[in-house]
Amino acid sequence: MKNSTKIFAALLLCISVISCVKEKLETTYNKQETQIDTYITKNSTVKRTGKVISKIDSVLLADSVFEYTYSEDSIKTDSILVRIDTTFRVDTTFRDTTWNDSLRVVYNMGSARIVKKEGDGEELGSNGAVSFYYAGYIFSGSVSNSNLFATNHQQTAETSGFSLSDQDFNIFEVNLGETEMLEGLRNGLEGVKAGEECEILFSGKYGFGKHTFGIIPANSALIYKIWVVGVSND
Repeated sequence: MKNSTKIFAALLLCISVISCVKEKLETTYNKQETQIDTYITKNSTVKRTGKVISKIDSVLLADSVFEYTYSEDSIKTDSILVRIDTTFRVDTTFRDTTWNDSLRVVYNMGSARIVKKEGDGEELGSNGAVSFYYAGYIFSGSVSNSNLFATNHQQTAETSGFSLSDQDFNIFEVNLGETEMLEGLRNGLEGVKAGEECEILFSGKYGFGKHTFGIIPANSALIYKIWVVGVSND
């Protein structure tokens, strides 16, 4: 076989191997995306409990406006504003009820963010600064203490048996436009507000990719629990 023929055959083999590797990676990432979608479906609702008014016991004055809270089938609670035309008195009775709230889920360029607790104020822009506590986990369809790889959140560290110094609990501060960080985490943080608590998930494609990082295997999907302290777009 001529040298040129051998070189051509080797090139074809290399192209074939590269193609197979890319196809395998895409299959891995697609599987991770499916696991992320399943996790979001299971964890994007939260059960609430509270008291609702089934009867009112007070003197209602003419031209007054009050908020009346009621429930339907003891599942969903709603409120309406009522205006009183004449003064009258009725009985009031409160009762416990439980209902399910749908949590807000935000998708941004490969990242998904489940908002566990809504924040206040301005949303973090693509070049803004944010300070937060975090806990990072290797994601394989669920979250467990054994998969925690980094945190500066004291309660999480103590619960997981994660050994950290006092300095390790310092608030993490970054500027999205200037700091080198994982693409999935950056895209997930965009839009958060001060006081927000959330979970950010993304496949290995937007994480460390083909690189192993510490205890994190290459191409691992990740989930970050985030407690936002402050946001600034100045």
